[in-house]
Amino acid sequence: MGIGPAPFSEIGKKARDLLNKDYNFDHKFIFSKTSDSGLGLTATGIKVNELFIGDISTQYKSGKTVVDVKVDTNSNISTTVTVNELLAGAKTSLSFKIPDQKSGKLDVHYLHDLVAFNSSIGLTPTPLLEFAAAIGSRELTLGAEIGFDSASASFTKYNAGLGFNKHDFSAALMLTDKGETLKASYIHVLNPINGAAVAAEMIHKFNTNENGFTIGSSHNVDPLTMVKTRFSNSGKAAVLCQHQWRPKSFITLSAEYDPKAVSAPSKLGLALALKP
Repeated sequence: MGIGPAPFSEIGKKARDLLNKDYNFDHKFIFSKTSDSGLGLTATGIKVNELFIGDISTQYKSGKTVVDVKVDTNSNISTTVTVNELLAGAKTSLSFKIPDQKSGKLDVHYLHDLVAFNSSIGLTPTPLLEFAAAIGSRELTLGAEIGFDSASASFTKYNAGLGFNKHDFSAALMLTDKGETLKASYIHVLNPINGAAVAAEMIHKFNTNENGFTIGSSHNVDPLTMVKTRFSNSGKAAVLCQHQWRPKSFITLSAEYDPKAVSAPSKLGLALALKP
């Protein structure tokens, strides 16, 4: 790990991951396999109510270049070409979708000892421009991001954040939604041996003066099984159990209860990830 700051998107990510990552209330299947030649294949299928959505993607690595191609159930073809270390600390990627002629985009990511920035520009006559930057160190990071739509000459987003990280805890303060939402998050690792950790996120919306919070926990029951819980001030409660039944292959069961949802207060989800 370097001594420079992580990208802006990493501020508060540890707490977000504990509270949200791997929770799934649909039926999901993922199969992935990578050959010795550097060719990877991934098939994903999701059943949402009576609708089935899926895609097949391939990845090929050669030297500093990575090519990703994905085809979904709507016959859209997405392609991304990434070149790592084109310059020291820089990663450049070009992406586009077929048949969407306006989907072309160029991304540049740069990491340095004191700064990290990501930039994105749409490859159209009136592009969407996005830029994010973070300064500081691995322990203390200050960052901001903006998005500008040149077609309407308006800002699509502007957010800022402050992150503080130690080996056993992480805290973040984020100003999002164009300055209308303030988020504070915290995660603490209680026992690194069994992965026991707790996290909390508090949200205040300035335009409605509403407050909300979510708390969660995570721990490993055994070396192959993880259990997570999540509760919010709205009364929602969720639990997740993930078991690694063979190397790099997981089965995940998620359940959520929402007392305010009259038609379907309970949700169940199953995700199966296979990697031979």
